[in-house]
Formats: sequence, C-alpha cells, structure tokens
Amino acid sequence: MIDPVAEVVSLLKPKPSIAKQVTGGGPWLVERTELGSPFYCAVVEGECLLTIAGRKPILLKAGDFILIPEAYSFTMSSLQPPPRGALARRLETSPGVFRLGDPATPVEIRAMVGHCAFGSNDKALLVSLLPDLIHVRGAKRLMLLVQMINEETGARRTAREIVLAHLLEVLFIEALRSTGGADATPGLLRGVADPQLAPTLRRIHENPAGGISVESLAREAAMSRSTFYARFRREIGVTPMDYVTGWRMALAKELLRKKVATAEIAARVGYGSVSAFATAFSRYSGMSPGAYSRGDAPN
Repeated sequence: MIDPVAEVVSLLKPKPSIAKQVTGGGPWLVERTELGSPFYCAVVEGECLLTIAGRKPILLKAGDFILIPEAYSFTMSSLQPPPRGALARRLETSPGVFRLGDPATPVEIRAMVGHCAFGSNDKALLVSLLPDLIHVRGAKRLMLLVQMINEETGARRTAREIVLAHLLEVLFIEALRSTGGADATPGLLRGVADPQLAPTLRRIHENPAGGISVESLAREAAMSRSTFYARFRREIGVTPMDYVTGWRMALAKELLRKKVATAEIAARVGYGSVSAFATAFSRYSGMSPGAYSRGDAPN
C-alpha cells in the first residue's frame, strides 16, 4: 500500500547541510532571517525560547524536538534574552560545537540543531502539504536520530552523504507521524488522519494515471460532491483536482529528471497523449517537458 507521507518526503529529497551541538549560559540570543530551509532542534538539557515571526514564543524543554520544514525569520534565546542590539556572544569551541552567551557562566542548556535542504525542484508544492511547525515532547526516537545525524556529520565516514540523506528522511517521517493529525495545520497529515479522506489520498498516490474526477473521488469516499469538495479543501488546504494535478506534475518532474521517455511519463501520470501532457506540464511549470528534462529548470 502506498504511503502518501513517505512518498512526499522521498520526493523532497532532504540533503544534509549543517548539524551542530550548542551549549548556552547566561543571556544569549541567536537570530536567523530569510533562510527558507528546513530547521530542526532537539533540546538535550535545560530550557530556551523559540520565537517564530508571527507566533507567540514557544518554551522548549529537555526532551523536546522541533522541526520547521520552511524556516524564515526566527530567534532562539535564553529565557531572559539580552537587550535587543546587544552584541551576540557565539563561540565555536571545536568543529561543530558552539557556546552561546558568557563562556564564564555555567552551562544551562544543551541542544543539537541542524539545517538541511530539499533537493526537489517542486519543493514549494510538497512543503505546502506539510505542517509549518512540528513540536514533539518526550521524543526519544527523534532525539536519537538527531544524535546519529550529528555524529555522522562530524565523523566523515565512508558513504557519509548517503547515510545522512537516509537519516534525514527517517527523521522527517518520524517527526510527521509523531504529530497528531487533527492538531496539524491543513495539509497531508490532516488528510491521512481523516478516515474518509485517507483512502482517497492513497488512491490518488497509488494510481495517478487512473481516471480521477471530483465526482469519482466523492463517490468512493461515500460523500456528496459538495461535502467532499469542502472537506478536502478544509483538511488538505487545496482543492481535490489541484492536489491531483500537483501530485501528477511532481511525479512527472521526477521522471523527467530520470530521463524517462515523455510518452511513458504521460501514460504514467494520467494523460491520454504526449501533447495533452506537454500542454498541462507547460501550463503548470512554465516550461516544456523537454526544457525541464534538459535541466533548464531553476534550482
């Protein structure tokens, strides 16, 4: 059985970037802006504040894990942060190990943090299906995964990049399935937690080439067309056919990168002819399948 969450994470292709161990003492603050990349943090000991633009500060405690699939402006700080404009105190004590605040003060927090990147050229669509913030308490498996990523990052072992990529995929999947579906923001997790929408999502992912319409999906979900349409849009955040088209195009891009023949791609993603597929792909992506396959797509 196809798992939509696993498929989305696999297509996102998380790639390693930065992983580090952080300790802090006294007043300290770290600010990041306009990254747009995934950020995660596992608090090993102590407490700190995470403040994301437009949200109330979140108190992170020992055993907490947080993941932001698309991080822009945010700060992390001690519970009593230094005054705004104060000189940041940040010292790299050894490769990948940082001390925040006054190094003469006792260590009050230990954390493992990291940034990564997504290799997919369709990451905007895929990230939109995930919660914008994942916060899990008492997550031993997630803490262990972050520790393994940090150790692998610093060890420089053989096949390090492959191991890190797989560890990041597992980290994302574990974080996503640790999040309560009903409490998540509209997106894929809310959908797979809905007993009537989950089979619909699996059907779309298992057979994107099938004849799919709002009417057929509503019928299989045992709902009227209008009820199904409204529920899908409320829980997933997009209309049913926008989801179907987006998923078909994400698969098509992956197949084009693998240099699969255009006729085969058209058949595999539900288009009756190459010309129909090319028209839909160009409308969706702003370029022809051939141009995309040649690598003309922006990174």
